[in-house]
Amino acid sequence: MALPGKPATGKRKDRVFLVEDHPVTREGFAQLINYQNDLQVCGQTGTAAQALTKIPALSPDLVILDISLAGTSGVELIKDLTCRDPILRILVLSTHDETLYAERALRAGARGYVMKHEPGKSVITAIHKLLRGEMYLSERMSSAVISKFMRGEPDQPASPVDTLSDREMEVFRMLGRGMGTRQIAQDLGVTVATVNSFRNRIKEKMQLKSSTEVMLHAIQWVQDESGK
Repeated sequence: MALPGKPATGKRKDRVFLVEDHPVTREGFAQLINYQNDLQVCGQTGTAAQALTKIPALSPDLVILDISLAGTSGVELIKDLTCRDPILRILVLSTHDETLYAERALRAGARGYVMKHEPGKSVITAIHKLLRGEMYLSERMSSAVISKFMRGEPDQPASPVDTLSDREMEVFRMLGRGMGTRQIAQDLGVTVATVNSFRNRIKEKMQLKSSTEVMLHAIQWVQDESGK
């Protein structure tokens, strides 16, 4: 990854906190941010639980987090952080396609969304825009949101998966990754009965006939997302 920026000059730097469960990826973004003359990483973690503890203690100017974290959804973490600090600037950095997750993240309280495959300069641009009090989306996503608003379109789901709630979406994604009911329950901190309830709601909303169909659709969806 290219490192756009200049060596530090001693000027007061805006503090960024990273939440990313892949250490190599997290370190890469930390290097990119620390190379800027006006930014520094003040803390980082790979779990939502630690994020909820460390972020209030460190009071960063901006939080960057992945939408997919072990044990919870990044969307749920955004909601928790925003509930605690409504003015906290949160930038989502994700491999998941923005057409599916960007609006969910913004509704939860994030102020920007960047795909991980975008060049480093896009990440830095997004960070600076959020620090100025602005929002950041790609040109494609910005155009789609503005067009939708201008036409006054109701919030209609683009696909059956879009009908799922944030938590149902997370269970669906975990099923697609081959995780069993007990493992999902453990990772999410809920009961097996709760996971089964989520799966039943997914089946109803997506108009599927059985739990097997739910699993097959989930696996296909995860494969499709990975291939984008």
